Amino acid sequence: MRFRTRSETATAELAAALSHLVMPGDLILLAGDLGAGKTVFAKGFGAALGVVGPITSPTFTLVREYRGRIGMYHLDVYRLGQLDEVEDLGLAELLDDDAVTLIEWGDVISPVLHPDYLEVRIERVDGDDVDDENHRELELRCVGTRWSARRRVLLEQLAAWVAESPAEG
Repeated sequence: MRFRTRSETATAELAAALSHLVMPGDLILLAGDLGAGKTVFAKGFGAALGVVGPITSPTFTLVREYRGRIGMYHLDVYRLGQLDEVEDLGLAELLDDDAVTLIEWGDVISPVLHPDYLEVRIERVDGDDVDDENHRELELRCVGTRWSARRRVLLEQLAAWVAESPAEG
């Protein structure tokens, strides 16, 4: 499933729309190059959950916890060098049933995570027809049963940002 946004605000709005579909215990992996918009996504997502106060990148703290209508853990595993470091952090214990967890650079550690998550890959859109550096393409991939069961409603909720006719994904 591919979606397109034309500004940071639109990326945050898409994330906010997605937040209305989450349930406690959900895991969302955010992937993309540096500066792609992973933290912008997390800010929009958290704000829609009712998080009060600033949502900042947890690059140096690794984990930030926020409270809203559903709790939110926001992790950034960019600085981790090896997969065993993830196990040493006790990440499995953080993925609790009372909160949703967003992990920036989560695709890097997916082999050691529970195989039930939504991957959101964010990429800059370049080209002659793109006149703004804030254009992004977001590819969502449902892995496991929790998100696959919500695939149809996910497409309906995010229809305003569809970039192409959805096929398998």
